Amino acid sequence: MNFPNLTVVNHPLIKHKLTIMRNKDTGPKEFRELLNEITLLLTYEATRNLPTLNIEVETPIQKTIGEMVEDKKITIVPILRAGLGMMDGILNLVPNASIGFLGIFRDPETLKPVEYYLKFPPFTEDHYVFIVDPMLATGFSIKYAIEKVKEHGVNNIIVMSLLAAPEGVKNLLEVYPDVKIYTASLDEKLNDHAYIIPGLGDAGDRLFRTK
Repeated sequence: MNFPNLTVVNHPLIKHKLTIMRNKDTGPKEFRELLNEITLLLTYEATRNLPTLNIEVETPIQKTIGEMVEDKKITIVPILRAGLGMMDGILNLVPNASIGFLGIFRDPETLKPVEYYLKFPPFTEDHYVFIVDPMLATGFSIKYAIEKVKEHGVNNIIVMSLLAAPEGVKNLLEVYPDVKIYTASLDEKLNDHAYIIPGLGDAGDRLFRTK
Protein backbone atom coordinates (compact mmCIF):
# COMPACT_ATOMS: atom_id res chain seq x y z
CA MET A 1 0.00 0.00 0.00
CA ASN A 2 1.46 3.34 -1.07
CA PHE A 3 0.92 6.60 0.78
CA PRO A 4 2.22 10.02 -0.18
CA ASN A 5 4.68 11.47 2.34
CA LEU A 6 5.18 8.11 4.07
CA THR A 7 8.76 6.81 4.20
CA VAL A 8 9.43 3.32 5.51
CA VAL A 9 13.13 3.29 6.34
CA ASN A 10 14.00 -0.09 4.86
CA HIS A 11 17.42 -0.74 6.38
CA PRO A 12 18.83 -4.18 7.36
CA LEU A 13 19.92 -2.95 10.81
CA ILE A 14 16.45 -1.56 11.51
CA LYS A 15 14.83 -4.84 10.44
CA HIS A 16 17.22 -6.78 12.69
CA LYS A 17 16.62 -4.59 15.75
CA LEU A 18 12.87 -4.42 15.19
CA THR A 19 12.63 -8.22 15.06
CA ILE A 20 14.22 -8.41 18.50
CA MET A 21 11.79 -5.77 19.80
CA ARG A 22 8.79 -7.71 18.53
CA ASN A 23 9.82 -10.77 20.55
CA LYS A 24 7.58 -10.98 23.60
CA ASP A 25 10.51 -12.19 25.71
CA THR A 26 12.64 -9.08 25.11
CA GLY A 27 12.93 -7.21 28.43
CA PRO A 28 12.58 -3.46 29.07
CA LYS A 29 16.32 -2.71 29.19
CA GLU A 30 16.97 -4.18 25.76
CA PHE A 31 13.67 -2.80 24.44
CA ARG A 32 14.67 0.74 25.47
CA GLU A 33 18.14 0.40 23.98
CA LEU A 34 16.82 -0.91 20.68
CA LEU A 35 14.16 1.81 20.44
CA ASN A 36 16.87 4.41 21.00
CA GLU A 37 19.07 2.85 18.29
CA ILE A 38 16.25 2.58 15.73
CA THR A 39 15.20 6.16 16.46
CA LEU A 40 18.73 7.34 15.72
CA LEU A 41 18.64 5.56 12.35
CA LEU A 42 15.19 7.00 11.56
CA THR A 43 16.40 10.48 12.52
CA TYR A 44 19.22 10.26 9.99
CA GLU A 45 16.61 9.88 7.23
CA ALA A 46 13.99 12.23 8.68
CA THR A 47 16.48 15.12 8.90
CA ARG A 48 17.83 14.65 5.38
CA ASN A 49 16.08 17.76 4.00
CA LEU A 50 16.69 20.16 6.87
CA PRO A 51 17.91 23.57 5.64
CA THR A 52 21.49 24.57 6.40
CA LEU A 53 23.32 27.86 6.88
CA ASN A 54 26.63 28.70 5.22
CA ILE A 55 29.26 29.31 7.90
CA GLU A 56 32.86 30.43 7.44
CA VAL A 57 35.36 28.21 9.27
CA GLU A 58 39.14 28.15 9.33
CA THR A 59 40.76 24.77 8.79
CA PRO A 60 44.44 24.12 9.60
CA ILE A 61 45.08 24.96 5.93
CA GLN A 62 42.78 27.89 5.04
CA LYS A 63 39.37 29.50 5.48
CA THR A 64 36.41 27.79 3.82
CA ILE A 65 32.62 27.77 3.82
CA GLY A 66 30.83 24.92 5.57
CA GLU A 67 27.18 24.18 6.26
CA MET A 68 25.44 23.90 9.61
CA VAL A 69 21.90 23.00 10.66
CA GLU A 70 20.06 25.77 12.48
CA ASP A 71 19.29 23.43 15.37
CA LYS A 72 17.76 26.11 17.59
CA LYS A 73 14.78 26.01 15.23
CA ILE A 74 14.22 22.27 15.75
CA THR A 75 11.76 21.04 18.38
CA ILE A 76 11.02 17.47 19.42
CA VAL A 77 7.52 16.73 20.73
CA PRO A 78 7.31 13.26 22.32
CA ILE A 79 3.76 12.12 23.00
CA LEU A 80 3.75 10.97 26.62
CA ARG A 81 4.53 8.52 27.76
CA ALA A 82 5.92 6.13 25.14
CA GLY A 83 7.30 8.96 23.01
CA LEU A 84 9.91 9.56 25.71
CA GLY A 85 11.59 6.35 24.57
CA MET A 86 12.43 8.01 21.23
CA MET A 87 13.55 11.40 22.52
CA ASP A 88 17.18 10.57 23.29
CA GLY A 89 17.69 8.92 19.91
CA ILE A 90 16.98 12.26 18.22
CA LEU A 91 18.96 14.28 20.78
CA ASN A 92 22.01 12.13 20.07
CA LEU A 93 22.10 13.71 16.60
CA VAL A 94 20.48 17.10 17.29
CA PRO A 95 21.55 17.87 20.89
CA ASN A 96 20.49 21.54 20.86
CA ALA A 97 16.90 20.85 19.84
CA SER A 98 14.12 22.17 22.05
CA ILE A 99 11.66 19.77 23.69
CA GLY A 100 7.89 20.13 23.93
CA PHE A 101 5.71 17.69 25.86
CA LEU A 102 2.18 16.53 25.11
CA GLY A 103 0.44 14.12 27.45
CA ILE A 104 -2.40 12.14 25.87
CA PHE A 105 -4.22 8.96 26.75
CA ARG A 106 -6.61 7.05 24.53
CA ASP A 107 -10.19 6.81 25.75
CA PRO A 108 -10.91 3.05 25.80
CA GLU A 109 -14.48 3.53 24.57
CA THR A 110 -14.12 6.14 21.82
CA LEU A 111 -10.40 5.55 21.05
CA LYS A 112 -10.13 9.36 20.84
CA PRO A 113 -7.23 11.24 22.51
CA VAL A 114 -7.69 12.94 25.87
CA GLU A 115 -5.12 15.62 26.76
CA TYR A 116 -3.76 15.81 30.30
CA TYR A 117 -0.55 17.85 29.83
CA LEU A 118 0.90 20.30 27.31
CA LYS A 119 4.07 22.37 27.50
CA PHE A 120 5.63 23.74 24.32
CA PRO A 121 8.68 25.99 23.88
CA PRO A 122 8.29 29.14 21.76
CA PHE A 123 7.76 28.38 18.07
CA THR A 124 8.39 30.39 14.92
CA GLU A 125 6.84 29.74 11.52
CA ASP A 126 10.12 28.34 10.17
CA HIS A 127 10.55 25.83 13.00
CA TYR A 128 10.86 22.13 12.21
CA VAL A 129 8.85 20.05 14.67
CA PHE A 130 9.37 16.30 15.09
CA ILE A 131 6.36 14.59 16.70
CA VAL A 132 7.41 11.19 18.02
CA ASP A 133 5.39 8.21 19.22
CA PRO A 134 6.46 4.57 18.79
CA MET A 135 3.01 3.45 17.62
CA LEU A 136 1.03 5.16 14.87
CA ALA A 137 -2.10 3.04 15.29
CA THR A 138 -5.41 4.87 14.77
CA GLY A 139 -3.59 8.15 14.15
CA PHE A 140 -5.90 10.10 16.47
CA SER A 141 -3.23 11.02 19.04
CA ILE A 142 -0.75 12.19 16.42
CA LYS A 143 -3.46 14.13 14.59
CA TYR A 144 -4.25 15.87 17.87
CA ALA A 145 -0.55 16.68 18.35
CA ILE A 146 -0.29 18.08 14.82
CA GLU A 147 -3.35 20.27 15.44
CA LYS A 148 -1.76 21.68 18.62
CA VAL A 149 1.53 22.41 16.85
CA LYS A 150 -0.18 24.02 13.86
CA GLU A 151 -2.02 26.36 16.24
CA HIS A 152 1.39 28.01 16.68
CA GLY A 153 1.75 28.61 12.94
CA VAL A 154 4.25 25.82 12.33
CA ASN A 155 4.00 24.07 8.95
CA ASN A 156 7.20 21.99 8.88
CA ILE A 157 6.03 18.91 10.79
CA ILE A 158 7.64 15.47 10.67
CA VAL A 159 6.13 12.43 12.41
CA MET A 160 8.41 9.61 13.51
CA SER A 161 7.12 6.23 14.68
CA LEU A 162 8.53 2.79 15.23
CA LEU A 163 5.48 1.05 13.72
CA ALA A 164 2.55 2.33 11.69
CA ALA A 165 -0.81 0.81 10.72
CA PRO A 166 -2.30 1.58 7.28
CA GLU A 167 -5.53 2.79 8.92
CA GLY A 168 -3.65 5.34 11.02
CA VAL A 169 -1.50 6.59 8.17
CA LYS A 170 -4.59 7.05 5.97
CA ASN A 171 -6.47 8.79 8.78
CA LEU A 172 -3.59 11.19 9.38
CA LEU A 173 -2.69 12.05 5.79
CA GLU A 174 -6.31 12.62 4.75
CA VAL A 175 -6.42 15.56 7.16
CA TYR A 176 -2.76 16.67 7.03
CA PRO A 177 -1.38 15.73 3.60
CA ASP A 178 1.59 18.08 4.08
CA VAL A 179 2.98 16.17 7.07
CA LYS A 180 5.84 13.74 6.44
CA ILE A 181 5.89 10.37 8.23
CA TYR A 182 8.97 8.23 8.86
CA THR A 183 8.56 4.75 10.30
CA ALA A 184 10.52 1.54 10.67
CA SER A 185 7.62 -0.64 9.49
CA LEU A 186 4.18 -0.36 7.93
CA ASP A 187 2.44 -3.30 9.59
CA GLU A 188 -0.59 -5.25 8.39
CA LYS A 189 -3.60 -3.71 10.13
CA LEU A 190 -5.34 -2.88 13.42
CA ASN A 191 -7.21 -5.51 15.42
CA ASP A 192 -10.62 -5.01 17.08
CA HIS A 193 -8.95 -3.27 20.04
CA ALA A 194 -7.01 -0.88 17.79
CA TYR A 195 -3.68 -2.61 18.43
CA ILE A 196 -1.24 -2.92 15.53
CA ILE A 197 -0.96 -6.40 13.99
CA PRO A 198 1.55 -8.08 14.17
CA GLY A 199 2.91 -5.18 16.20
CA LEU A 200 4.85 -5.62 19.41
CA GLY A 201 2.24 -5.00 22.10
CA ASP A 202 1.94 -1.78 24.10
CA ALA A 203 5.23 0.13 23.67
CA GLY A 204 4.73 2.13 26.86
CA ASP A 205 4.14 -0.95 28.97
CA ARG A 206 7.16 -2.69 27.48
CA LEU A 207 9.39 0.35 27.95
CA PHE A 208 8.46 0.88 31.59
CA ARG A 209 7.28 -2.63 32.63
CA THR A 210 3.91 -1.33 33.78
CA LYS A 211 2.19 -4.61 32.97
